[in-house]
Amino acid sequence: MAKARIDSGTGTTAVRTAIAGGDVSRDTLATAVRYLLQVLAERAEGNTVEVRVPPFGAVQCIEGPRHTRGTPPNVVETDAATWLQLATGSLAWADALAAGRVHASGQRADLSDYLPVMAATIGS
Repeated sequence: MAKARIDSGTGTTAVRTAIAGGDVSRDTLATAVRYLLQVLAERAEGNTVEVRVPPFGAVQCIEGPRHTRGTPPNVVETDAATWLQLATGSLAWADALAAGRVHASGQRADLSDYLPVMAATIGS
């Protein structure tokens, strides 16, 4: 069964709310994370790298050899707060790696060419 697509209005609103700080509901955070993963997968179509943001979601992206079973050879994993910062451009890929906030394994597990997926100042 295909996952439901998050429309841009709902997704952008959730991202805006999540990056504004303060008390953000788990549902809003989940929508923001999933929407930014969705945008990444749309902009970097493919199945070579799996990007995971537990417990909210994961996508496969970036052109190259297709992965179908088992642990993928190229994996990026991070927490929701770090993903929001990376995806909106308020945290650089290299800085997140250096600080240990992102775990990336595999030759193709480098998202620096694909981030940010949305400007941190959306709607301002």
